Amino acid sequence: MKKPIRKLKFGLPKGSLQDATIEKLAKAGYNIQVSSRSYIPYVDDEELEIRLIRAQEISRYVDHGYLDCGITGFDWIQENGSDVHEVGEFIFSKISRQPTRWVLAVPEDSPVKSVKDLKGRRIATEVVELTTKWLRKHKVQAEVEFSWGATEVKAHELVDAIVEVTETGSSLRANNLRIVDTLLTSTPRLIANHDSWANRWKRQKIETIALLLRAAMEAEAKVGLKMNIPEKNLPKLLQTLPALRNPTVSSLTLKGWVAVETIIDEHIVREMIPKLKAAGAEGIIEYPLNKVVY
Repeated sequence: MKKPIRKLKFGLPKGSLQDATIEKLAKAGYNIQVSSRSYIPYVDDEELEIRLIRAQEISRYVDHGYLDCGITGFDWIQENGSDVHEVGEFIFSKISRQPTRWVLAVPEDSPVKSVKDLKGRRIATEVVELTTKWLRKHKVQAEVEFSWGATEVKAHELVDAIVEVTETGSSLRANNLRIVDTLLTSTPRLIANHDSWANRWKRQKIETIALLLRAAMEAEAKVGLKMNIPEKNLPKLLQTLPALRNPTVSSLTLKGWVAVETIIDEHIVREMIPKLKAAGAEGIIEYPLNKVVY
């Protein structure tokens, strides 16, 4: 009798983070395809069952055991008060690699300058629990109402302030809003159900996903470099270019020459290549990386 295939239920965020998450997982080696005709995406790993669920809900479903693991924002874990195991932090927003922030914002001409000025006022937000806890921490009593959307518009007509998520602040500025304070900084997290994490097979599967995902993201900011250089110039090269202190050096069939290969941060390549050339390097090749595992 054929042994049944073990399954890991993996929740991915539907919505603004969906494309970025699927893209990163593709670089990690998991090909995921979403079809409008099915709520269960295809993945080229028969041991995975992918579910697309709103980021706001994933931590609750992981906590309750419907999902073994999932990717969601730290903000929604806190908002839901979910009791889950955090496997790792992964920054891959749709706009930048910066963390998102939940901020208190008011119209430019508002008299509100600090949290203390919110006493007796009305605040609209999607994160009611986070906002309520934040006000309680500062011993301020204010009315907090749930907002279904278009929160920026409400700040000018319906409420005194809003608590909204932002990465760059450009949307708030475009709506003539001023940031007063930051309630929470959030990044995507890979989380697991405690029982699933205690299961040896499921934990190993989750750790493998985390390892490959982290390796793919590390590779995004780095490139590989290959070059040939006269062996007599190698000490000078290593001395003047600290980034190359631990390269792979191998002999060439051409006597007196060596091949050097290393990995460096992509943003310094443009400064390094002229220095490599000046140090006597030839045949310099820059190439992209898929994964970097430390």
